This record gives sequence, structure tokens and C-alpha cells, in this order.
Amino acid sequence: MENATSTISYNDFAKLDIRVGTIIEAKPHPNADKLVVLKIDEGKPEQRQLVAGIKKYYTEEELVGKKIVFIANLEPKELRGKLSHGMILAAVEGDKVAVLTPDKDMPNGAKVQ
Repeated sequence: MENATSTISYNDFAKLDIRVGTIIEAKPHPNADKLVVLKIDEGKPEQRQLVAGIKKYYTEEELVGKKIVFIANLEPKELRGKLSHGMILAAVEGDKVAVLTPDKDMPNGAKVQ
């Protein structure tokens, strides 16, 4: 394995609640140049707010309507005054960033296993 930092147990991996959602709103973060504030439809009546450092790589228009994969059970974290309730997953290699998306149409809230 290249670039492996360490291994984790299956039980540790199983603690992650990874879900599919749709970005329904994307706005620039008012206090940070690299962050965007996202509203996610996760298949529940309420919406989830995520803050992601992807503003350099995606416009707000490119993000709205995009199906994404995110960690739903990450403890909330305040990022420059905005609370993030999870983390969007993205592949990163050098200056390239790609938000992870399902390759088939999956309903919002579908669990990634």
C-alpha cells in the first residue's frame, strides 16, 4: 500500500456513518476565502449544514444539485463562525480536488458501506 499512514480495525471503520446527499444550496463563507457553506438534503425533513474547503475548485453553481458522499456522524465543528455538521468527502492529489459522487442514482440518506 502506498501512502498508508496506519491501519484501522473494521470496528473503527464501522463507526463512520457515510451517507449520500444532494447539495441544495452553496454560499461563500462570509469569514473565509477558501470555505463554502453548503445545505444538504439528506433524505430527512431537516437539512444539514456542512462547511467545506472547496471554494477554489468549485463554483456555487457547480455544487448546487450535485449528489455527494459525506460523513454524517462527525461531531459538529465551528469553522470561522459557521457550524459544520459533517464532512463532504473528496479526492485530493496535488492541486486537483474532486468531490466524491455515487456513480448511480441513489436516494438521499442512502448509507455507504
